[in-house]
Amino acid sequence: MLRTFLNLSLLKVFLLTGVTFAGDIAFKPTTGDAIPDAIINKAGDPQGTLVHYFETDQRAAGYLAMPAGEGPFPAVILIHEWNGLVDRIRQTADAFAAEGYIALAADLYQGRIGNNRDENIALIQETRASPDTVINNLNAAVNYIRDNTNSTGKIATIGWCFGGGIALSYALGGEQHDGTAIFYGQLLDDPEQMRHIHHEVYGTFAALDQGPSIEQVDAFVAAMRTAGVSNDVHIYDDVNHGFWLHVERDQQHNLPAAKDAWQRLKAYLKRVL
Repeated sequence: MLRTFLNLSLLKVFLLTGVTFAGDIAFKPTTGDAIPDAIINKAGDPQGTLVHYFETDQRAAGYLAMPAGEGPFPAVILIHEWNGLVDRIRQTADAFAAEGYIALAADLYQGRIGNNRDENIALIQETRASPDTVINNLNAAVNYIRDNTNSTGKIATIGWCFGGGIALSYALGGEQHDGTAIFYGQLLDDPEQMRHIHHEVYGTFAALDQGPSIEQVDAFVAAMRTAGVSNDVHIYDDVNHGFWLHVERDQQHNLPAAKDAWQRLKAYLKRVL
């Protein structure tokens, strides 16, 4: 019934074949306590390229933002929220390219976009029902970067909400990579599972969030400590789920936390990549 629902719903599907954007992104990193325009809803049109990186499923089309210059460059794989690979994620990929990273935004929904809560949940349920496909998809993204771009071979994943949980799952069972950054995603509290992670983990969470809650974040950190996984995890007061990727929703409270989380993330990526 779930697959029938998805086929018949008005899910937005992008026609991606042969479509490209403007080109490589000029090196223009944020300075001081500035944050990317993408996360405050002030970014321009995406400038990267749509790529079919997952050969076994051509319906999946990622978004590749390349930094201008000869390189080689470290890379990040961005994992979208529950609604799919939308412009906010593409714009954020551009922001990472401006910082000097190859940024590939993965597509776990085969080009589909959820338009409301029910559609988003249906897409999540369908995707989580095929965990091997998710791992294969992200493995393909890693291999695409290593085989088709001027990368250093160093790669970290960055995910938000649904994507944060996927990033953690990928750290446990995916192709070897060098970093995992989680923004308010589904967590685990089993030290034995955490022992499969062989790099430092970054985590940003919100004190007003219930998914994950403060208690769940604490248990996650405790499991990593027991497993000997180094980590940089912070819970920000007075902000809620989604505060970093959507600062404009409550800029008064979100902006100070978003600035600090961005500085931590930049430092983390320099350490691991």
